[in-house]
Amino acid sequence: MPTVYLALGSNLGDREKNLRHALTQISKFAHITRVSSIYETEPWGVKDQPWFLNLVCEATTKLSPVDVLRRAKRIEASMGRSDGIRFGPRPIDVDILLYDRVIRLDPALTIPHPRMHERKFVLVPLAEIAPTAVHPRKRATIRRLLAHLDSDEDVRLYRKNPDLTLHSIQK
Repeated sequence: MPTVYLALGSNLGDREKNLRHALTQISKFAHITRVSSIYETEPWGVKDQPWFLNLVCEATTKLSPVDVLRRAKRIEASMGRSDGIRFGPRPIDVDILLYDRVIRLDPALTIPHPRMHERKFVLVPLAEIAPTAVHPRKRATIRRLLAHLDSDEDVRLYRKNPDLTLHSIQK
């Protein structure tokens, strides 16, 4: 089965609860194999908004990349995400970072995520669970991308080894 890496972020409401709920919803269509620690990160893009909680999960799925995207969008909509300000506040954001070694350049879905290599808030949790995963377009490991990232983004450990055990997620 293909392996997919998903980035989750929340900066509205009970941020940690939102992340947990999204993981529970993801577990309905994918087998979650790893979950990073939770990081608190300054907003990217629009700065005048609450800080985010972010994490990355690794999962295997039988779904195609497009079907994973559809499910991610359903999760976002069910949790109150609206098409508001780009990079604005949101209760949940679910992005496909990598899907095996797939390269897909399409307006509806680009894989790998087109800006993941520029975002410390994505690379830090991804490097925690998959440091040797390879970005198929950059042909570099996640660890290497993070080491060469020139960013002053503030990414703080919020909860190491959170109680997001795979057993509790996949009940």
